[in-house]
Amino acid sequence: MKNCIAVVLLVVGLLLISTVADAQQKAVHKYVGVKLCGACHRGEKKGMVFEIWQKSKHASAYKTLEGADAAKIAKEKGLKKPANESPECLKCHVPTTGVDKALLNPSYDVKDGVQCETCHGPGSDYKSITVMKDREKAIAAGLIIPKDDPKLCVKCHNSDSPTYKKFEYKDFWAKIKHAVPKQG
Repeated sequence: MKNCIAVVLLVVGLLLISTVADAQQKAVHKYVGVKLCGACHRGEKKGMVFEIWQKSKHASAYKTLEGADAAKIAKEKGLKKPANESPECLKCHVPTTGVDKALLNPSYDVKDGVQCETCHGPGSDYKSITVMKDREKAIAAGLIIPKDDPKLCVKCHNSDSPTYKKFEYKDFWAKIKHAVPKQG
């Protein structure tokens, strides 16, 4: 009888371990929003990352959809909804448009426009200070470090936009470039 109980406990234990491992593999990264990123990524010691974003057009990407120019463009394009509700506009001005709402933490605000996670990936699993202090650990937890390559940018900065201006990657990157200074 004791052997049967031991075998049952062993099987249950293995099932639990397997279930936990499966859940970890299927972990879904969630978007936490720029305000959580900005809590740590601000100030001179951190390379003014948050402040650079705040001053960029990315920070006001959604707000531009609420203006008279956007309303005029939406009307000229024959959009059935206002610019700030049209998927055709939102896909670039709020890149999480179309993402399952369950993947947006309450701290994520669509009105913050093109945010950190647009380029760096959903931050729920790499946002903690203990993970972010270890670059490899952060990358393993979902942090994306974009390469010096315009492919990510031209998903939105392209001739599909009714306000498109020639996209010069090096010029545009110079406006938003941010790097955390090396500590030491």
